[in-house]
Amino acid sequence: MSGFNGLGMHLGNLSRLSDAKSRSISAENYTGAVGAGGMATEGSGAVAARDLGLGWKVSPSVRIAAGETFTIADIAGPGAIQQIWLTPTGNWRYSILRIYWDGSEAPAVECPVGDFFGVGWGEYAQLTSLPICVNPGSAFNSYWEMPFREHCRMTMTNIAEEEMTLYYQVNYTLTDVPADAAYFHAQFRRVNPLPYKDVYTIVDGIQGRGHYVGTYMAWGSNNNGWWGEGEIKFYMDGDEYPSICGTGTEDYFCGSYNFDPSPRHDQGYVAYTTPYAGFHQVIRPDADYRSQLRMGMYRWHIMDPIRFESDLRVTMQALGWGYNRRYLPLQDDIASVAYWYQTLPAAPFPPLPERDQLMII
Repeated sequence: MSGFNGLGMHLGNLSRLSDAKSRSISAENYTGAVGAGGMATEGSGAVAARDLGLGWKVSPSVRIAAGETFTIADIAGPGAIQQIWLTPTGNWRYSILRIYWDGSEAPAVECPVGDFFGVGWGEYAQLTSLPICVNPGSAFNSYWEMPFREHCRMTMTNIAEEEMTLYYQVNYTLTDVPADAAYFHAQFRRVNPLPYKDVYTIVDGIQGRGHYVGTYMAWGSNNNGWWGEGEIKFYMDGDEYPSICGTGTEDYFCGSYNFDPSPRHDQGYVAYTTPYAGFHQVIRPDADYRSQLRMGMYRWHIMDPIRFESDLRVTMQALGWGYNRRYLPLQDDIASVAYWYQTLPAAPFPPLPERDQLMII
């Protein structure tokens, strides 16, 4: 995708001029209007800035009441979201990020905010990759390019019982969008426990033309022993059997041999975070009341997008080892986010799980 129209830049064309217009939305400029930042006279910083006056960090954040939906961004196109920075407080599974394109009533992005940014267990873990970065202590950054032609609306819904605080900045460009630019989508799913011998569905029902660009999984082991023998499968364009079939869970996330470099692969997991793949979070049991092994991992298909012409389904087996060296179907706690680009209109998402089914237990 050319950067000359301002939609996306890279080091090879960073010196080239463009007619694109740079804009930014935050609590200091709710609309992103030209010359409208830092003009607030009231806000979450008003008391601290009372001796300094206009322009001195009067409105750096917003508070979102329990049950309330806050509109982060409402933008007329054409243009593209280029970077999102958020620092939400509270339960990250109970803060729901949604993004709508071109006036659609159905969201193209619908995820608990922690899972969207690769920290589904509600605990900080450093994640250093090209499209997603998580930095101390709750700095969530997205660099996924998100073009739109007519309109973008981004919201945060607080389904917790307590108020939350949100610092945020959405950096975007107003520019022409090429005819072949597709729309960004992200969908969350969670099953706990996975029924015996069921295959976990990362996403299905995708209809249209596009390409799959990433997977995040929050995996909680409900069983002793190794859990990652399962294969990922991509069924595209009417496949009965998958066109793309992996060889193991850790293999798909660009690791190997149990994520354990010891000679017998029995000494423990080693976390890693890289530009395109990572096993970046390992929460180990450490007490009577913290008994489950919980892990986070991601795989971005940036250099190898999975192209589809009409439809796509993605599944992951949950498979460990049983007796006599036989595979053991697992009943684990698995959540995921699928990321892809496609043409509109898109098929509606399945309903987001209710709050009790989102709970980390």
